[in-house]
Amino acid sequence: MKEYIENQFEQLSKQLLELKSESDKVVQIANMCIDAIKAGHKVIWCGNGGSAAQSQHLAAELVGRYKIDRPAMNSISLTVDTSNLTAIGNDYGYDVVFSRQLQGVGQSGDVLIGLSTSGNSKNVVNAFNVAKDMGIKTVALVGARGGVMRDMADLTVCVPADTSAHIQEMHITIGHLICDLIERNFYGEK
Repeated sequence: MKEYIENQFEQLSKQLLELKSESDKVVQIANMCIDAIKAGHKVIWCGNGGSAAQSQHLAAELVGRYKIDRPAMNSISLTVDTSNLTAIGNDYGYDVVFSRQLQGVGQSGDVLIGLSTSGNSKNVVNAFNVAKDMGIKTVALVGARGGVMRDMADLTVCVPADTSAHIQEMHITIGHLICDLIERNFYGEK
């Protein structure tokens, strides 16, 4: 069992080091978010399952704080409103639970960050389509294969992993770095 755990750490460590090749894109994503917030817009997150939890977590890092005590920043997750999720899912179908919410709360100039281990989550893909129509910039955080979201987004990071757990571990790392860069831009290195 110990050997298995050590192998998992070894594999994830290698994948995280490979992720360094995406550093420029992480900076671009952070700058996209910074520009949106400076213009009075928001960063919107969505995903399913573990990616839903990460969406909620990362929105909270911006509204609450990541490392710096500071004023709240404008960020929401489309994964947290159970009344909206269940009403939209029941009345219109699960494939539109994010796009329908985006139509109500999104505005041109916002940034939508979709997390999907496969890159094919239909409800995130539909949200990207609506975002394009609304003038909302899109960011895809996906696994190595990228799925359909790879080519849909304004910016895409395909993490170098194929297993959902390792993909999600790298997504949260990228999300934290984005939050860190946003805070540093507005408030320095306090």
